[in-house]
Amino acid sequence: MTDTLDIAPTTRARGRRSLKRLRNTALESRLALHARGFRVYPDVCKRWVDVVLVASSAILVVPLVLGLAAIVALDGANPFFRQKRLGRDGRVFTILKLRTMVPDAERVLAEIIESDPSAAREWRAHQKLRDDPRVTRIGVVLRRNSLDELPQLWNVLRGHMSLVGPRPMMPDQRNLYEGTAYYGLRPGITGLWQVSGRNGNTFASRADFDERYASELSLWLDLKTLVRTIVVVVRGTGC
Repeated sequence: MTDTLDIAPTTRARGRRSLKRLRNTALESRLALHARGFRVYPDVCKRWVDVVLVASSAILVVPLVLGLAAIVALDGANPFFRQKRLGRDGRVFTILKLRTMVPDAERVLAEIIESDPSAAREWRAHQKLRDDPRVTRIGVVLRRNSLDELPQLWNVLRGHMSLVGPRPMMPDQRNLYEGTAYYGLRPGITGLWQVSGRNGNTFASRADFDERYASELSLWLDLKTLVRTIVVVVRGTGC
């Protein structure tokens, strides 16, 4: 009982310190963006472009997502995958995707990392596994064509995300992220990291892509990134 009473306050204190650091980082990022001055596209038009593009594509995307969800659900589990991610200013939101892994994926991952040193090293460096045994057969197809990310258009519509931006980061990954640009932007369904040889990039390198995106953000850059994303999807190099 004594140990529990000693540990609990320590855990809460660490949690408060971590939250404070996150808030300070988010504030630094927003101040840096503010220092660049008002920019029409990033500060006003980008959000409207997201809404218009998502709304206009809904008539095609909604039936496609429902059809794919029906196929994923054939194994008897929920076809949709929900997970907490960090958004702008460090706010936590729930991301929505089509499930591409076995239902108990977290438990399986823990077993893989514990039993396979090579997989553990790969996970620490990239926060993913290139040949992930948790991925289902339909999941392989969905990931190759990035179809599993279509439900994230709902996150874009709600304002949690943007079509183009930093790759969404999980809350427990924030200590691995060496930068501040992420916290001043809405995470994107696609972005510079995703279309720049993402299979070979480390997790830590994402900060460099995010800094570049924040400094060069424009309608032209977003359109160019969306076109490059289409090329990646057509080539089937998504992950």
